[in-house]
Amino acid sequence: MPTSRSSLWKWYLCGLLLLATTINYMDRQTLANAATRVTKEFHLSQEQYGDVELAFGWAFAVGSLLFGFLADRVKVYWLYPVVLSGWSLMGIASAHTNGYWPLLMCRVLLGFFEAGHWPCALKTTFALLEPKDRTMGNSVLQSGASIGAVVTPPLMIWLMTDELSSWRRAFEAIGYIGLVWVVVWFLSMRKNDLDVKVEDDPSKRESLGGILLGGRFWALAMLIFGAQTCWHLFRVWLPKFMQEGRGYPEVEALAFNSAYYIGTDVGCIMAGFISLWLARRFGLSAHGARRWVYAGACVLTSFSVLLFWLPKGWPLIGALLCVGAGALALFPCYYSFVQELSDRHVGRLTGLLSTWVWAVSSPMHKLFGRLVDETKSFDLGMALAGLAPWLGVIAMKLFWDRQKPKDAAVQER
Repeated sequence: MPTSRSSLWKWYLCGLLLLATTINYMDRQTLANAATRVTKEFHLSQEQYGDVELAFGWAFAVGSLLFGFLADRVKVYWLYPVVLSGWSLMGIASAHTNGYWPLLMCRVLLGFFEAGHWPCALKTTFALLEPKDRTMGNSVLQSGASIGAVVTPPLMIWLMTDELSSWRRAFEAIGYIGLVWVVVWFLSMRKNDLDVKVEDDPSKRESLGGILLGGRFWALAMLIFGAQTCWHLFRVWLPKFMQEGRGYPEVEALAFNSAYYIGTDVGCIMAGFISLWLARRFGLSAHGARRWVYAGACVLTSFSVLLFWLPKGWPLIGALLCVGAGALALFPCYYSFVQELSDRHVGRLTGLLSTWVWAVSSPMHKLFGRLVDETKSFDLGMALAGLAPWLGVIAMKLFWDRQKPKDAAVQER
């Protein structure tokens, strides 16, 4: 990386990544926030709405595989704006759908292009930051998910009217914001800013196949399945839960949706700070600190079991805020674990794990919708979603700890 770039520029670029994540989630959250209107206008069942999210997720899985491999072979300088332009245009196109199948196709292409964000973003933080700074950098990056989810409901309240189809305006507006980001990216970057030299020592080089057969890869596969299930079931179904499950009016439900994602942002940023604090205060390795932060986040997501007994009211709000804070705190830890696996294959590993988790977790939306249709309640599905991240704690103990690192320094990443 050119020496003329200051350390402050690295954090400015992390801020630009935060903005990209924000736009990514704004495009994604428009449908969740307009779900009640869309299902009414298009006459969809809960299971059909789940099918739309299932299609989005499987397209995300395919995109993750493709863009994960491309991120290790094509300059992120070019690849990143391509994928961001792609999903922004699909968001705009969604505003012009007039039925179930056109909406489904737009969500498929939206998910395909959105998948490119994560390999590109993690390649960027890997190139920019030292290992000790990566959990904090990934917290900044991931917190954009919360910011996007916070600002989307007020934007939709402002743009939507009593007309049922007025949800379309928000889809268009957010898509155009994404196209502006592409311009800012090119104004901020040089073509070689993210070039990074990887030590080419054959004695330390590990093949991609060897990593995929190792226990650590599969520990992370189980970990991200649990974290993803929790985060996305609440992301997709929370507005419906609040309106249809607890009887909140649309405006109140969307306002709480913003508050929920403020809670997730607090949890995400605190994950980075607490990880640094544990390492400095108690002398834990960076890896060990991440493990403790992840387990603490699982405790918070487990507040979901209280939903069985909590009616509409402040205790319910408090429990959901705890779940949200824990749900997003899981992800900076996961991203840093992925960056521990290999210096050479960050994009490929990110893409492969994303492909895996979106392929196996996306059917959860269909099953969740079917469960709601059959039981007329959201409570059981939401409770189980909050317990899912504990799978990662178990998998790390069973598979990660069993595999000996080739280099002791790996544990310090």
